[in-house]
Amino acid sequence: QVQLVESGGGLVQAGGSLRLSCAASGSIFSINAMGWYRQAPGKQRELVAAVTSGGGTNYADSVKGRFTVSRDNAKNTVYLTMNSLKPEDTAVYYCYAHMFTGAIPEDYWGQGTQVTVSS
Repeated sequence: QVQLVESGGGLVQAGGSLRLSCAASGSIFSINAMGWYRQAPGKQRELVAAVTSGGGTNYADSVKGRFTVSRDNAKNTVYLTMNSLKPEDTAVYYCYAHMFTGAIPEDYWGQGTQVTVSS
């Protein structure tokens, strides 16, 4: 059973910081990309940031310069460091991993963690 377990969400004031973590466990052969999506009430889920196994990164324009995605390959863990948070960053944040647990790669998702930024 493959799992992605997130931690680190919470309530923070505008301008503050949070760090999200997501650890993958189970029968994993290899992990390609890992990253974070978010979904605010009434909106579609959107990509926030992603990092490849080689360290390449991709960010949504709205978070560039404020958020940093990183990963620890030895621990199968991805992190999202969020600085200068804004009320519009309020959403449920979902970790994902594109990985091989069998013959073909699949996407796996965490359960989501709430991030609330107060003004």
